[in-house]
Amino acid sequence: MTRKVSRARRRQIIDALGRGTVPQNGLDLFAVGMDRFEQALDEDLTAVTGGSAGFKAIRGEYGSGKTFFARWLAERAKRMRMATSEIQISDTQTPLHKLETVYRALIGGLSTASSPPSALREIVDTWLLTLEDDASAATGVAKEDRRAMVSAVDELIESRLAKAAQTAPAFATALRFYRRARLDGDQATADGLLAWVGGEPNVAASVRRYAGIKGNLDSGNALGFLQGLLTVLRDCGHPGLLVVLDEIETLQRMRADTRERSLNTLRQLIDEIDKGRFPGLYLVITGTPAFYDGQQGVQRLTPLAQRLATDFDTDPRFDTARAVQIRLTGFDTDKLVQLGCAVRDLYAEGNPAEARIRALVDDGYVKELAAAVAGHLGVGTAPRTFLRKLVADVLHRVAEHKEFDPREHYRLTVLDTDLNDDERNATRRVRRARSADEVELDPL
Repeated sequence: MTRKVSRARRRQIIDALGRGTVPQNGLDLFAVGMDRFEQALDEDLTAVTGGSAGFKAIRGEYGSGKTFFARWLAERAKRMRMATSEIQISDTQTPLHKLETVYRALIGGLSTASSPPSALREIVDTWLLTLEDDASAATGVAKEDRRAMVSAVDELIESRLAKAAQTAPAFATALRFYRRARLDGDQATADGLLAWVGGEPNVAASVRRYAGIKGNLDSGNALGFLQGLLTVLRDCGHPGLLVVLDEIETLQRMRADTRERSLNTLRQLIDEIDKGRFPGLYLVITGTPAFYDGQQGVQRLTPLAQRLATDFDTDPRFDTARAVQIRLTGFDTDKLVQLGCAVRDLYAEGNPAEARIRALVDDGYVKELAAAVAGHLGVGTAPRTFLRKLVADVLHRVAEHKEFDPREHYRLTVLDTDLNDDERNATRRVRRARSADEVELDPL
């Protein structure tokens, strides 16, 4: 049995699985095979919340659960009061070598346990209230003394953001004038300044003139903005920030010059983390083995390859989660069954048709369905489609129709339209391999 879950949370999870997507939360309810990573990663996160910084590379084939892993890790980070952000690397929207686009995407996805994306406004407003308390306690100035409080808070903003100001002095300036605009009741100007802090490029010139700032965020000062954000988070009760760069293997498909610059940017980020520039930052990247091992990826830049080097020649059973790279081996049929049963239990609990669901979609049927889906797609590509078939084609029907028996009335079909491009390609590879095996075994 699953532990008690609210109806709203259960519905969000089930709806996402029925669409074939990874839920944004609640992943711990059906996290299969993650226990071997928990201790090492929790130790990493604890160190980060204590003022350290960290980096981890996740590798796995398509369908092995990289996005699930990243969101599962984000949930654990939020339990430690960290903020999180997930960024999809793209050659058009978020090219890695243009750090201003990465920072802007980070802000767009910024969330905490209590605030959904984008949580920048809530975080900044909480921070400013915290500074008022700190200023009042340190100087004895009453909060009602607006003129004295403005001056005291301005000084605190500058002192707290001194390190970030070395490369991005306008970050502190924009926040000082954001607060001033709020106090003056000028919400439009305050909104514009907060957008500028978030990296938005189209902020009115009048807003910039109000604060005396020039230009926009660029790759030269983006890391300074990140430093400032980490300070703001720490001061208002969020001792760290988990940033996930998802689908980083898209770098392989970019133009050669763009790819080279992006790989070098990744190398730079790792080095800056190692130097201690970003206390409280835990950076995670996800990619396919081809990205880490192929000549169009990490191996193209020797210094980066050296930083990410990990020995995967040993049996996967003995992999260590403390290595710079973590290998996800995908789902065998046993793991699919365990995953399916966990989702079945989550669906059934509290459902008016709970007894019928548990009787008709028992462990034996889940095993049959898992084997059938894996037979169509190959084991490593099955989880997303398997869960979608289980939820949308089986569980919904059992719950709604008393006469529906999945063993009698449901026949599994997997069409090309059910699959994404990566799954279609992987399925073709599985079919080619099977055909080759059959030819080799044919005595004729």
